[in-house]
Amino acid sequence: MMMMNRAIRSVVACNNRRLKASSGGIGSPRSRLIHHLSPQLSGKADSKISSDIEHTPVQTLNKSPIVQKLWKTRDQAKRRVMGKLTMGDGEYSEVSLAAAELIAEGRKGEYEPPSKLGKHPRESEVGIMYEFSKDQYLLETYRNPYGEMRFGKILEDLDALAGNIAFNHVEGNPLIVTAGVDRIRLRRRPDINANQFLSGKVTWVGSSSMEIRMKISANEDGSDEWLEAYFTFVTLHPTTKKAIKISPLIPESDEERVHFELGAVKAQAKRAARKNKIQIGRPLSDESLKIDARAAQLLEQAGPLLKMPSLADPNTILMNETAQGNAMVAQPQARNLHDRIFGGFLMRRAFELAFATA
Repeated sequence: MMMMNRAIRSVVACNNRRLKASSGGIGSPRSRLIHHLSPQLSGKADSKISSDIEHTPVQTLNKSPIVQKLWKTRDQAKRRVMGKLTMGDGEYSEVSLAAAELIAEGRKGEYEPPSKLGKHPRESEVGIMYEFSKDQYLLETYRNPYGEMRFGKILEDLDALAGNIAFNHVEGNPLIVTAGVDRIRLRRRPDINANQFLSGKVTWVGSSSMEIRMKISANEDGSDEWLEAYFTFVTLHPTTKKAIKISPLIPESDEERVHFELGAVKAQAKRAARKNKIQIGRPLSDESLKIDARAAQLLEQAGPLLKMPSLADPNTILMNETAQGNAMVAQPQARNLHDRIFGGFLMRRAFELAFATA
């Protein structure tokens, strides 16, 4: 009987500890995070930190510090758009409050933007600083084994920043999707011990898609630029998942006009490429014929390796011998603010696999 009473007291004490942890006690992860961030704060200051964490979307957890800042800013902007404070845990997954109101009013037509006048590129511009010289934790997050910049983490930041830029340009709260990464150009290797500045804005807008140009430079004024990236985003209706129209773009400066014209040329080239896509029964275009000839040339060069490996050039290798792959389960921690897989996570994993393969 004494042993049973002791066991019951032990279970009750254990349950009490669990209840304290689940309600935000010292043992809970949230409490540990608060005390880690500011161990000396108490009273009103501690209450303010608790409030900030409560209004932080759960999707930002386990992300890099830069992605956390960008997503928290976007979440606050969404709450302002929807007119009330809400948590980020799944409330923007499928139907936003704004879209729900439209459906309730019986407006089942096109999801037209309220403003038809257009927006300027500066209205979508976003920038964020990498304070590597002051933040040791940030520095370690972006350092690779060779003491240089971990480029895979930069890809995550580019995708997160592009999402913020796209959200600044659209009206309401549509579903914003990364349609493609057109080009990422590296001009030099950056100094990871020096501060860097990431910024970008919308440079071209079509009917339902937009091109976003981003850059990273050593100075906040944009000088000494070492990375340039172009992302294409499309906007979809939250319920039908069909493309919706977005506000047009109005360039102001000569530089913005140049970027806008280049974006239009690239969009036209993409349409032509889709039209000239190789199809069975259709004659090959000039570009397709060049690709076919190049493929035949490479296959001919692989002949000795396939038929007589001992006589082949020792410095050559078959393409399939370089193949590598890995499999992973996409855990909930890898989702974005729409509760879908984070595109930046996929790009980072793809780049790091490609780097290991090379």
